[in-house]
Amino acid sequence: MTDGKTCEECDDSRCAARDRREGEADEALRERRALEARMCRIRHKVVVLSGKGGVGKSTVAVNLATALAMAGKRVGLLDVDIHGPSVPKLLHVEGGRLGASENALIPVEVECGPGKLVVMSIGFLLRNRDDAVIWRGPMKLGAIRQFLAEGEWGDLDWLVIDSPPGTGDEPLTVAQLLPDADGAIVVTTPQDVAVADVRRCVVFCRQVKMPVIGVVENMSGYTCPKCGEVSGIFGSGGGKAMAEEMGVPYLGDIPIDPEVVASGDGGAPIVRSKPGSETARAFARIAATLMEKA
Repeated sequence: MTDGKTCEECDDSRCAARDRREGEADEALRERRALEARMCRIRHKVVVLSGKGGVGKSTVAVNLATALAMAGKRVGLLDVDIHGPSVPKLLHVEGGRLGASENALIPVEVECGPGKLVVMSIGFLLRNRDDAVIWRGPMKLGAIRQFLAEGEWGDLDWLVIDSPPGTGDEPLTVAQLLPDADGAIVVTTPQDVAVADVRRCVVFCRQVKMPVIGVVENMSGYTCPKCGEVSGIFGSGGGKAMAEEMGVPYLGDIPIDPEVVASGDGGAPIVRSKPGSETARAFARIAATLMEKA
């Protein structure tokens, strides 16, 4: 579906939602068409993954989405970390609430320069930010499907999806619901224990037939603000070596920067709060690479 047409009105012969699949029930067809009707208005879909927690995956997702919006793109950011949604905090929209219209959820909009950034997160549906979400797989699958199929995303250039660590229900659900996604950005830190988990993430992508756009090495070296000496606190080069070994692109590294923590806690991504910093420039370079590959 394009230009506001319904699936029945659409004349795009390539659209997978036009025809009923063999044995497909009416309700399943309606759900699939509802999802396709939203997703076909989004040009590029990118999933940010990590095999291990604590590597700064959400920080990478938020800063890349913000950098794309600052480059004038229309961007959606979907937080599917059901049990630990951190995107609202990182963007200082913790008190935000999803709007509602007939058959649609309206994302929270974030002011982001010349472009557009709209955000969906389970965090916007919690009564209290400390509430625990105690859900099994089917409920998580239903929530992710609802965010995608009922979200009033509109026409977007990019949809960035922030997944929780590992290769469980959430990234698997996204891969199944978005078989035409551009691919995954895999985030690691330099040390061996993180890189080993990221290898499994690359294998996961191959098994679910999701292309790997590339690997980002976060927390890659620290530059002393006084003397300029670079220290590899967690080592360096592990992500790049792993990418070469696994035969996937390497998108770049992000240095350790105390301003990233301060910016995240303050709800202003570093690409916006400190655009001249080396860390912000590193994120901007990766965003530019994404746009060149698109």
